Amino acid sequence: MMTGPAQPPRAVVLLSGGLDSATTLALARERGFACYALSVRYGQRHSVEIEAARRVASQLGAIEHRIMSVDLAGIGGSALTDPRLAVPEADAAAPVAPGIPITYVPARNTLMLSLALAWAEVLQARDLVIGVNAVDYSGYPDCRPAFVAAFESLAAVATRAGIEGQHIRVHAPLLAWNKARIVREGVRLGVDFATTVSCYQPDAEGRACGRCDACRLRGAAFVDAGLADPTRYAAGRGPA
Repeated sequence: MMTGPAQPPRAVVLLSGGLDSATTLALARERGFACYALSVRYGQRHSVEIEAARRVASQLGAIEHRIMSVDLAGIGGSALTDPRLAVPEADAAAPVAPGIPITYVPARNTLMLSLALAWAEVLQARDLVIGVNAVDYSGYPDCRPAFVAAFESLAAVATRAGIEGQHIRVHAPLLAWNKARIVREGVRLGVDFATTVSCYQPDAEGRACGRCDACRLRGAAFVDAGLADPTRYAAGRGPA
């Protein structure tokens, strides 16, 4: 009996609209996945990263891009969701402060992966892809290998697919990469980093502050990679 060509495996890719997640989506596509992008409106201070995610999903050929909402602003506890808490700023020469920063959003990656897992079950996808990074991760506990492994174990016992013996994999391809390598790979894969937003406090037009930890790590990545930084900065707020 004649059969058609094998269909590529489906994967749900978490897409924030930033540098890391854009490269992650490009890598997932290169590795043969049919990519379904998921962005989460979690109560962050601004919506420009969601708009950036729309652009990235379109540019990088996501089959579908969904935006879901979770009210983490109602919980607070993070400078990214509570406007009463200031986003730390520092000069480029100052080291990033040790410990878990105030920009950590409680349980954010756990909730996002849970949404991705739910959609994956509906799609009959067996792969989740997330752009967490344990090298330049700024102290976030949910960007470590232990977290990724633990969530994969959870998926094995908490889903119909897992109970029926269909292993669900959590891919974190950037986990051990430094930011310069992420930038270089993204450029190789055709990611337009000018359309991405990494800043913790961009202005209404999506221009970066140049002073928060995310801007500092991003700016240093382009320098270390030997590439021009395409980031749009707010007036008078270029990279420190």
